[in-house]
Amino acid sequence: MTSLEQILDDFTFLDDWEDRYRYVIELGKALPDLPDDQKISANKVMGCASQVWLVTHTDGDPDNPVMTFEGDSDAHIVRGLVAIVLATYSGKTASEIAALDAFDVFSKIGLVEHLSSQRANGLRSMVNRIREEARVRAVA
Repeated sequence: MTSLEQILDDFTFLDDWEDRYRYVIELGKALPDLPDDQKISANKVMGCASQVWLVTHTDGDPDNPVMTFEGDSDAHIVRGLVAIVLATYSGKTASEIAALDAFDVFSKIGLVEHLSSQRANGLRSMVNRIREEARVRAVA
């Protein structure tokens, strides 16, 4: 998976949004497929116009576990957005995730203002779900 730093660097070299959209789609193509047995209603992200699935894994300290995520979508651009969200949050502790608002990252690259309102809402739903799962797992 491409690191968040690499994604942010790549975005700075792409001048127009058509190129950036193509890059987001390429990130989605590079995202490993989620196995069909994981594409269940419990893993579905509500609030997305496209179908989006998100699987959470935890490891380490039960009071502040490291969380990793797998995700998938049936839409190419959304799959790329899933890849960016996973790069933002995967591999961090629950408390780090709960404190990190991915929309700060997305505004740095101008991502949200170039999405349709449906896609932006879906992106917000993914971020909110991840952060809520982290808040539940992080014992303050």
